[in-house]
Amino acid sequence: MRVVSLVPSLTKTLFDLGMTANEVIGRTPWCIHPHGLVDDVEFVGGTKNPRIEKIRALKPDLIVMDKEENPLKVFQTLSAEGFNIFVSEVEAPGDVPQMLRDLGQACGRTSAGEQLALQCEDSLNQIIPSVQSPRTLPLIWHKPLMAVSPRRYSGAILSLVGFQVIDTHPDSNGYPEISIDDFISNRIELILLTSEPHKFTMAEGQAIVDSIVAAGGDPPQVCLIDGEDLTWFGSTTGPAIARLRDFHQQLEGAN
Repeated sequence: MRVVSLVPSLTKTLFDLGMTANEVIGRTPWCIHPHGLVDDVEFVGGTKNPRIEKIRALKPDLIVMDKEENPLKVFQTLSAEGFNIFVSEVEAPGDVPQMLRDLGQACGRTSAGEQLALQCEDSLNQIIPSVQSPRTLPLIWHKPLMAVSPRRYSGAILSLVGFQVIDTHPDSNGYPEISIDDFISNRIELILLTSEPHKFTMAEGQAIVDSIVAAGGDPPQVCLIDGEDLTWFGSTTGPAIARLRDFHQQLEGAN
């Protein structure tokens, strides 16, 4: 089978399902895992602007896309041309096991998909409800400041492991722009600075805290966090849950 993947986390998942670079024949520049194994896989453009002519030329048996990550117009164009397309739609960690089963079936790796799904379900089942944690806001972009709500996968996986992720703008698309007043009015006690899509620094975090204090608010705690654990769903979800659970426990123990 020849597969083009336009979803970085699912490119890694395809290899974890047992596929090789002879089968995964197209990827985006952000499909960087597994290191080494993807080096010889051809680029077909970015997640938002894939080059349809390159995808056509590769003549894939399956194109892997994500409802949120990739443009609807690209899906419509390729679908109208008769390409077989798998589209993931993952809003929370609990959606991942079935997605893994469906993807495994779509690429001829049903047994491997079942194994990955069971591993993910095991991680989900090990979650123990924690005590009330600080009011938390994960930031994903710097200029302008943007956060992620618990209604999106990144916020949902943090909520799952015990963080009290605050939905500052319930009427937004789940990725609201944030003002300094929002930190104060929502009584944010913990700011998580992600490493992607923007790679935050502690200096940027301290500048945010200084602005909050200057505006009359209490200074929140600031921590850096691995963005891949928040955004790379698929075969990475189970291990990410374990790492985030440990991270949450460490913060709880330190406070």
